[in-house]
Amino acid sequence: MKRIRDLELFKQIKEIREFEFGRFYFFKDGIIISEINEGVIFKWENAKRVINASKEIYDGDLPVVYLSNRINKYYVVSVYWLEFYKNRYNIAHYAVVGSTKGSFLSLFLERLFFGKSIARFQELDQAVEWAVSKAKI
Repeated sequence: MKRIRDLELFKQIKEIREFEFGRFYFFKDGIIISEINEGVIFKWENAKRVINASKEIYDGDLPVVYLSNRINKYYVVSVYWLEFYKNRYNIAHYAVVGSTKGSFLSLFLERLFFGKSIARFQELDQAVEWAVSKAKI
């Protein structure tokens, strides 16, 4: 699987934030692409740090297009999607890039809690094209 740094889009990064749980790439127009580290259990506390970074970088509550580039095996605590709604955080569009059995199961569970459709891609290039089209709406 490709990493963000392998794409032409890499040149358009507004900012990169590295946390102990993963790397987040913030692009213009509210596109955020994550690469979570191997073995991480991604919790609401992690998400809050990314949300706060997003608010700093985009000067407020810009609706974002979020791509999860699942190049590593990690776990998302799906029930934490409810926290997004309690805190009124707005992910306008969400997509997952990955083809492992684990990413498919995780996606199924996330769809139960997310409340909006989640796009699924096997190739990062296709997901980025989709994200760019959604960010321009």
